[in-house]
Amino acid sequence: MTIHIAIMGAGGKMGCRITDNLMKHPDTYTLYYVEVSELGIANLAKRGLTPTPQAEASAQAEAVILALPDKLIGKITHEMIPTLKPGTMVISLDPAAAYAEVIPLRDDLTYYVSHPCHPPLFGDEVTEEARTDWFGGVKAKHHIVSALHRGPESDWDKGDGIARAMYAPVMNNYRITVEQMAILEPALVETFAATCISAIKEAYDEAVKMGVPAEAAWEFLSGHARIEFAIIFGFSGFPFSDGAKLAIQQAYEKIFKPDWKENIMNLDALKRSVAQITDSLK
Repeated sequence: MTIHIAIMGAGGKMGCRITDNLMKHPDTYTLYYVEVSELGIANLAKRGLTPTPQAEASAQAEAVILALPDKLIGKITHEMIPTLKPGTMVISLDPAAAYAEVIPLRDDLTYYVSHPCHPPLFGDEVTEEARTDWFGGVKAKHHIVSALHRGPESDWDKGDGIARAMYAPVMNNYRITVEQMAILEPALVETFAATCISAIKEAYDEAVKMGVPAEAAWEFLSGHARIEFAIIFGFSGFPFSDGAKLAIQQAYEKIFKPDWKENIMNLDALKRSVAQITDSLK
């Protein structure tokens, strides 16, 4: 007995990743590929697949995976949700739409949200293919986080199984809430961490402009970034030097505004951010 899964946006970038992984389990999943864009249909054709009309896929589905851009999820789910059979599981790949409440809720449906952590910074991959699988889910192992947003507790195992299959190879599936997932993304990893890393790239570019050879600058920066992560997060077993501590203390006040935490790691700011991401800000 297979689980019937409709993949919305099956030919998109994320949809193709999921399609490629779930196709490996024909005895577990019967798949319906919903796609309307020319490029997406062409991507499916490369895999020997043809798209399924949305109405047909919705009628058959026991689970629906929303491999869609955040700004389209509200519109498409308002069309699709009313057509689903009772007990169907709606799987989001990102917390924004669920947290912003742009997906219609039905008491007789289950809502599951799952997102990849991507391959660890301190990983153990040995092949070049795995080491350069930056996203994960092709050759590199990674962890994922998931939330049973709405629905019976008994549906956790169903969602966990699908999430592990579509993101495989998966190590741990950390169970958290949708709000906790939104704190992680966008607040922690996009709004804050990606901004800091963008600033690091700007500083690297300045070092190169000042005459440091680019390759030497990269190797020096990346090596030090690794050990600095290990020290700050307590993996290394030794502290920064006194000189490094002084440099951090002096630079911190110049780089960061005193109220940065209140402006970023704050639930009100987070709600505004996800509303903008999903285009639901009133």
